[in-house]
Amino acid sequence: MHASETPEQPPQAEPALRAIAMPADANPHGDIFGGWLLSEMDLAGGTAATRRAKGRTATVAITAMTFRRPVFIGDEVTCYAEIIKVGTTSITVKVESWVRRGTGEEQIAVTEGIFTYVAVGEDRRPRPVPAEG
Repeated sequence: MHASETPEQPPQAEPALRAIAMPADANPHGDIFGGWLLSEMDLAGGTAATRRAKGRTATVAITAMTFRRPVFIGDEVTCYAEIIKVGTTSITVKVESWVRRGTGEEQIAVTEGIFTYVAVGEDRRPRPVPAEG
């Protein structure tokens, strides 16, 4: 898929996070702040990374972030997280955000980004990601 194309259907995976966009998260025109949505996406990606790392992770990079459509007050935001790469200490997660507006059932792709997390130990220093299994 090219960067300019928007997917028509959300991933078939289990959602990593679901939230309602509230007035406190919006500008005076009713558009949700990009920072709020980025935070929700980081929570979703972090959840997937933490499960895979079997412990604490820290966000170290956000790349390829694309805001395709606005999010409005009242939208139900669903974030889907897919692990796309596991390194020695790092986990890279693709996060897609979709919304349902009002009482409708149509799902609309609004953002996607690539988040990189590092597994960290109790000393907060990088540690190896355990093998799957």
